[in-house]
Amino acid sequence: EVHVVESGGGLVQPGGSLRLSCTASGFTFADYAIGWFRQAPGKEREGVSCISSSDGSTYYADSVKGRFTISSGNAKNTVFLQMNSLKPEDTAVYYCAAENHWYCHGAWGTDDFTSWGQGTQVTVSS
Repeated sequence: EVHVVESGGGLVQPGGSLRLSCTASGFTFADYAIGWFRQAPGKEREGVSCISSSDGSTYYADSVKGRFTISSGNAKNTVFLQMNSLKPEDTAVYYCAAENHWYCHGAWGTDDFTSWGQGTQVTVSS
């Protein structure tokens, strides 16, 4: 069973930065995909970014391109989401999701992942 834990949320002023961390464990295969999603009150969960372990390919939602960066950490199965130039509309619960023996693709979304973390709150407010 794959277990996912995310951390790093908090309160930040507009224009500020936060770094979220995600660690997944329990993979059977060496290749995996990890995605970041977010859900604001009253809205559907949306994809933010995705990274494939096999080739390091990444995808971003248009709303975060140029501001957010997803990367793999030195520790095994750890992924970071660096969020810069944060806006109030970035406020949401951010979830990390993992799928073993999988990869990110152009149409990636919630249906690609079966293992989810508990979520971490990100609030952007002055």
